[in-house]
Amino acid sequence: MTKYNKIVLASLVLALATSGLAQEAGAAANDDLYRGLRAVGAGLALGLGAVGTGIAQARIGSSLVGAVAEDASKAGSLLLYFLIPETLVIFGFLALFILN
Repeated sequence: MTKYNKIVLASLVLALATSGLAQEAGAAANDDLYRGLRAVGAGLALGLGAVGTGIAQARIGSSLVGAVAEDASKAGSLLLYFLIPETLVIFGFLALFILN
């Protein structure tokens, strides 16, 4: 991770922390805040799970194509390894529905 990426990540964390620690005036405002933060959490759960799945499947997919090119009879068993990271998105959907 480069120095620039670390600075951007730290800035993002501090910006989110300050908005989460902001004091609201009433109970109705707190309800809106919690609803908004739940929506942000649900979006992050689904979005980051999908990004992680995409990165994993990109690397696994290229290896899978190379292995199948050498021996086509292994395609069915190797396809299972390609589908395993897809569970990250399923867990993201589960978190999305739990948080809403």
